[in-house]
Formats: sequence, structure tokens, C-alpha cells
Amino acid sequence: MSEPRKILIFDTTLRDGEQSPGCSMNLAEKLEVARMLELLRVDIIEAGFPIASPGDFEAVQAIAGEIRGCTVAGLARAVDKDIERAAEAVAKSPRRRIHVFCATSEIHRTYKLKRAKEEIIRMSVEGVRQAAGYTDDVEFSPEDASRTEPEFLAEVVEAVIEAGATTVNIPDTVGYAMPKQFGDLIRYLRKNVSNIDQAVISVHCHNDLGLAVANSLTAVRAGAGQIECTINGLGERAGNAALEEIVMAMKTRRDFLDADTNIETRKIYPASRMVAAITGVHVQRNKAIVGENAFAHEAGVHQHGMLANRQTYEIMKPEDIGVPASRLVFGKHSGRHGFAERTRVLGFTLTPEQLEEAYEKFIALADKKKDIYDADIEAIIDQQIGSTMEVWRLEGLQTTAGTNAIPTATITLSKEGQSTTDAATGDGPVDAIYEAIRRITGVKLTLTDYSLRALTGGKDAQGEVTIEVAHNERKFRARGLSTDIVEASAKAYLAAVNRVLTAKNGGEKPPQP
Repeated sequence: MSEPRKILIFDTTLRDGEQSPGCSMNLAEKLEVARMLELLRVDIIEAGFPIASPGDFEAVQAIAGEIRGCTVAGLARAVDKDIERAAEAVAKSPRRRIHVFCATSEIHRTYKLKRAKEEIIRMSVEGVRQAAGYTDDVEFSPEDASRTEPEFLAEVVEAVIEAGATTVNIPDTVGYAMPKQFGDLIRYLRKNVSNIDQAVISVHCHNDLGLAVANSLTAVRAGAGQIECTINGLGERAGNAALEEIVMAMKTRRDFLDADTNIETRKIYPASRMVAAITGVHVQRNKAIVGENAFAHEAGVHQHGMLANRQTYEIMKPEDIGVPASRLVFGKHSGRHGFAERTRVLGFTLTPEQLEEAYEKFIALADKKKDIYDADIEAIIDQQIGSTMEVWRLEGLQTTAGTNAIPTATITLSKEGQSTTDAATGDGPVDAIYEAIRRITGVKLTLTDYSLRALTGGKDAQGEVTIEVAHNERKFRARGLSTDIVEASAKAYLAAVNRVLTAKNGGEKPPQP
């Protein structure tokens, strides 16, 4: 029996995933996700869009300077300054890629670019040639390819391969394609592009109709050799093809797809948890592969079948994706060595200083609750990563509330070593807290979403508050953790304030594939 084809996994969590409203990450968070992607063994990390902002450039440059197990890519429009900036950002990576894109569909040509077909081809070819001057690994994407006339798409693809593109990506930019239609498009290009064998065919599918994974896998059956995807399917609008679903579909149905990946599947669950924690976008309970219910069985007939043979109702083993057999890990008497080993198992790469700080927070939490779970440790480290760009710090909090009392909050915040205390009233203790923070920081946010959940089981579980706020037409997500849900609410709002204050890109990002 022949070996299955190896499909390259191009992860764009740090670029397309971060474009999901409110999911911006700071530099430390992006580096931590990149390290996890390296442990996951993705083939290519699209680290960002360097021209979009100084922060994006800095993140791509930092990732390119550290990550060695993956190719690091930077996105660029078919514009000179974009390509120059992307080349500069990825220069330190020994395996660097520049990803150039240009819209090709009639609707984009007419209303966005206002260019004729000949001009689109010229721009695309010149962009690829310029990128090829910086690296021999150049990817080109004809944006909105699935709505582009097939004959013109083939013409563009052939021209950019001749110009030096080594990967041609066929994006279903708005999630419009049907699986059969998309598979037929890949087959059409393979048949009608004379030099198609000189490049890897990639696909980048959005999930507007819930078909991103189906379209991606159909493309693999039709001959695609690379899939672009994100952790948890994160991305603009309805998101992208989910990496975990793509990878496990190929692993589980290798008999049908005759394809596999280089992914270390036991890192899938930790990667999913990390991205959810950092972005504040929780995974739905019934989400395929990584949802909390993915390996849960409640119905009696299912439980009976599981006891007889787990394959009656499970087509994958939970341990294959890194779901821990037991989440209970430590108590207050656990030592540094055991804690350090557990953070490593969970996929974190910490410096000695970071490890010591996380351990001190772990001990402080252990004084408040009896049992510490993996989720608690992940939360400690995630918050530590997120606080590296902290402007304001919560020093003290006191609230009063009741049926016959006016809800009041007194807050003490510090900035650059200087403490400020103020008080405010509100509709409830949380509203009073938020008003007090507004008064001290001077940052006015509009709360658009607030959610509260227990991070683990038990009456002493940490409460996790996740909020979404709007500021100057941008949305930011943040979260706070504490065994006191009022304190968790304050931490979440203050984290949002800090995100607003440290955001480096106040404008809208250019369009993307």
C-alpha cells in the first residue's frame, strides 16, 4: 500500500485569525501562539500583515527571528511598499515566505480595484517578481478566486508561476463555493495551466456557509497540496477552515482521502485552549474535535456501547488530540519542578523569570482553592502573557451592594508606580467598578458583550469573565480571572483598557484574501 500524500498545513491564526473582530493579540501573546504552532509542527506560520501596522511588523519580525521549525510568512498586497515591508519583516527566518495577493474576480476588479484584466495580470506578475528577489519561496493568491472566471483565473495562475511563484493559493474568500464546484475548479486549473506542476496548489476557504472544511478536503481530493487554516476556525466573519478538523479528518479518514499531515496531533487540544484563552473567543461545547462535548456521552445507549467497545461511538481517541485523562494536577504543596514540568506538558515555553512569576501566582491561587486544574495553570500563564503590555494595574477593590443600598465601588489603580483611587456608583457593583475605572483611566469604552463562566468544577472554581468592548469603531476582547467574580469583572475591563491603550494600529487594515 502506497504512502498517503503529505499535505502542507499553512496556519494563518496570527494573520487571518487575528482579524476576527476583537481578537487582536499583543506581541507576547503572538509569540506564545507561534511557539505552540511550532510544537504542533505546522509547516508554515503566516505571522501577520507587516504593512498593516508597526505592531504587525514587529510581531512578524520577532516570530521570524525566533521560530526555526516552520516557514514564516508575511502577507503583502501586490504593491511595492507592502512587499518591501514583508521582506524586511521575515528576513531573519532561514525559511521565509512572502505571500502576495491581488483580487481577480469581476466584482473586485470593477468596484474595488477598478482595473482591467490586463492590469491585474501585470500587477500580479510584478508583485511576484519583486518578492522573488527577496526569497525563493513566494506564494501568490488571486483574491476571490472562487468567483473569478475560470479562464481568467487560469491565465493569472500561469503568469505568476512563470514569474516565480512556488505556491499558488486558490481562496474561497467569501465562503461562496460548493464542494463539488470548488473541487472542479482545482481540477480545471490542473488541466488548463501548463506549468501547474511547478507550484504547490493551496486553498484558503472561509466558512460563511459552513463549508470551509468540506471545500478544503474536496480540494485535497482534487490535487491541492496545501491547506490554509486556523486554530478553532478563527477568522473574519464566520471564520476559516478549522485546523483541528482538517487534520483529524485526514488522520481518521486516510482510507478515503489518501492524505496526511506532519501535525503532532497531541498538541491540538492544548493549542485550541491557548488560542481560546488568549483571544477570549470560547470554543462552543459541541465544536468538532476540541469542544467539551466532543468525547462526552450522556445517553444510556451510547454509554452502554462505550463500555462494550469505545469504537461504537468514538471514531477518534481523545488522547490522540491531547485531551488530558485527568485535569486535576496540584495543590498548594506542589513544588517548582512539578509545576515547571506541567507547564511544559501543556505546551508553554517560559523563561526562568516567567516560570518563577507563574509559580508564585499558582501558590497564591492554591491558598484560595483546594485543587488546581490544568485550566487554572493555563489561565495563570495566559494572563501573565497578556499583562506584558500592561499600562494600568489593579491594586485594590471594594464594593457595596444590596437590595436597599446604592451599588458603590472604590478602585485603586497604579500606573508607572503611582497609585490613584476613586469611587463611583452604578446600576450594580460591576457597573460601578467600570465607571470608577473610566474615571481613573480616562478611557471610555462601550461594553458590547459580557459573559461569565466557571473555569473548572467545584464551589471554589475560578470565575472567568470575558468581555467585548468598542472603542473608536474597533472592538477588543479581554478576560479576567478570579475566585471572586466581581474582581474577575474588574480585571477583564482593565485588561480591555490596557489593550486599547497599547493598540498600535488605529486604522482599518487593507483588504485580504
